[in-house]
Parts: sequence; structure tokens; C-alpha cells
Amino acid sequence: MLKNPVRSFLVLCCALQAASAFADAPRQLMWQDLTPTLQASENPFSKLTKEQLTKLVEIAQVRERKARGDNSLSAVETGIEQTNSRKLEEEGVDVNALLAKRKEMAEQQRARGHVVNAALDGQIVRIPGYLLPLEFSGKRVSEFLLVPWVGACIHTPPPPPNQIVHVKADKPFDFGGLFAPVWVTGRMSTVAAKKSLFLIDGSSDIDIGYSLQASQVEPYKE
Repeated sequence: MLKNPVRSFLVLCCALQAASAFADAPRQLMWQDLTPTLQASENPFSKLTKEQLTKLVEIAQVRERKARGDNSLSAVETGIEQTNSRKLEEEGVDVNALLAKRKEMAEQQRARGHVVNAALDGQIVRIPGYLLPLEFSGKRVSEFLLVPWVGACIHTPPPPPNQIVHVKADKPFDFGGLFAPVWVTGRMSTVAAKKSLFLIDGSSDIDIGYSLQASQVEPYKE
């Protein structure tokens, strides 16, 4: 039996429209999606007991103060550092090697915070967060930083650059306050930038890993 060509054409058009609508639908992101998955290195500290970890932290604190030229170190603190070092070495713990590894891991963690997810570049996305206004008139905001937790950059140190999104809204919107989470929809760009955020006691330059041209900013709802 021959197929109805008109019906087949209409079915094809509907399918193409559905595919186009699906392609244009924003990809919903969570903040962990902004951090690329990197190969995990072995954690040598996982083999230590809680007591050994405490001793190692106390040693690191004293040695860091010595390295800074801190003259307020007491003989008691220096003695504890020496005693802890001796006890750990007797238990087969290589203190110097672990402290060097600790520094290396801290540097790797800082570097990881600057790595962005290149796969998000140019994508239409939808992501929740809290905003810090950059450009506003009264309660109308047109440019802001989107961050993963309330008070970031103001009450706590700034998140790593790949956990901050610089947003420019197509249309100004009513700012609900620092404690009011929002959903932001728009096109993501993986372009590093630096923005000056004005605080109560001055301003601070913030390193940013992403930018987003927002077509919609709306109150957060589950």
C-alpha cells in the first residue's frame, strides 16, 4: 500500500521540529560540571592514623612559621615539633617526603581550580547559584557574578575561578538579595576574565573562569 505523501511530509516536519526544540533546550548544569575530571593521584596520607596526621599537621605548622621568619615561636612549640618528627620517623613515616607531597598536592589543587570544562564552550546551559551584583540601578541588575554558595567572595574567600561565572543579562531584572538563589539560562563561554567586586571595605579583583550571556534569570525553584 502506498503511503500518503502529505502525511509523511507532516510527520517529517514534526520530527524535525521536535529535534530542533530538543537541540535548543538548555543543558542543566550543577557546579561540579564546571570542573573537569582529572586523573586522581595516590593519596599517601590515607595510610596514616589520625594520631599520625595530627602530629604531621603540628610539624607543618611550626615549619611554615619558621620559613616565614616568625620569631614568636616558643621553645615548647619547637620541642613538640622535634618530638613529633622523631616519633613519626621511628614509626617509619618519612616526614620530609610527606610534607613535600603536601605542598605539591596543594599546588595541584590551586592549578585545578583554573582548569575549565572546554566542552561547555558555546553551549546553552541552565545553572543555579547565588549572585553578586556588578552593574545595577536600584534593584535592577544587569551584570553579576554567579557563585555556588551564599556569601562567596564577601564572607568567605572566593571560590576557584572555575567555580565563578560572569553573567551579563539580556534584560535587567529585579535583584532579590544575596541570599536569594536564582536559575540562570544562557550561552556559556570558557573565557577567563578578572572583575572588580565592590565590597563594604573596598574592592577586590576576582579571577573568573566562565562567562555567560543570560537570556533568562529567574528565582530558584526545585
